[in-house]
Amino acid sequence: MLRKREAIESDSRRFAFGRNWSSFLGKLSPQQIEAAENSLRASLAVKSLHGLAFLDVGCGSGLSSLAARRLGATVHAFDYDPLCARCTELLREEYFPGDRQWTVATGSILDTLFMQSLPRCDIVCAWGVLHHTGAMWQAVEATAAVVPTGGRLLIALYNDQGETSRRWLRVKQTYNRLPRVLRPAYAAAIMAPSEIPFAWRPSLLIRPRSYYHEWVRYVRYWRSYYENRGMSRWHDIVDWVGGLPFEVARPDEVQRFLENRDFELVRARLTEGLGCNEFVFQRLRQAEQFEAA
Repeated sequence: MLRKREAIESDSRRFAFGRNWSSFLGKLSPQQIEAAENSLRASLAVKSLHGLAFLDVGCGSGLSSLAARRLGATVHAFDYDPLCARCTELLREEYFPGDRQWTVATGSILDTLFMQSLPRCDIVCAWGVLHHTGAMWQAVEATAAVVPTGGRLLIALYNDQGETSRRWLRVKQTYNRLPRVLRPAYAAAIMAPSEIPFAWRPSLLIRPRSYYHEWVRYVRYWRSYYENRGMSRWHDIVDWVGGLPFEVARPDEVQRFLENRDFELVRARLTEGLGCNEFVFQRLRQAEQFEAA
């Protein structure tokens, strides 16, 4: 857990990503950090990142930056939200005080001059952030542009579910119109039917033992959720229900867009429902430089 806490107000006209991640860091555990490292290793199919440079686009909580640094990479992180950048700085101060191999900045992926100032890194990570810029494909283009020949791009974008995605946009718009005090209850109400579907099955009420086991299974699911990239179930829910701007993409659209820009798909982890499709691309025409797992 971080020793330092800061309260920085976010822009009320958009979802307060930084406030959500600041709350998340308040309960960050060693198990979550280890899970984030394992997830990054699995996504990139590497044992370590020693000798490599890692760019964290839209660093959010800073957990991916911390995982990359602990795996040996030189890390450069930035976020549009000043509070997100501060969250990442606090992680650096907590775990790597005085480290010159981990830089943090505030900047926008849509700012051409800012992007030109960034170092070219072996790995560029944009996990679950570019669909929140308000100009997703422009942001993907800008992110791809900073990947050097032979470098890898780890990217995750919200899955396009057609009408379901359009309904989610309305859900998010409603969340951000509500007074802040009502937002947690709204998020819980929106997610309840999918979170605890067994609670809506009256047949379980006449079978107390089955009902009890369902609740035990559900509680275990929440407690073990950190194994998913080190994340927190509640903070992910708040992000899903409130995160604006919001755009989506089909897997084939993402693959075609990047292949047309001299990238080759290395691997993908796709979802059929709510959530992100994850891709690893490599810019072509340079020998493999990664230590395979």
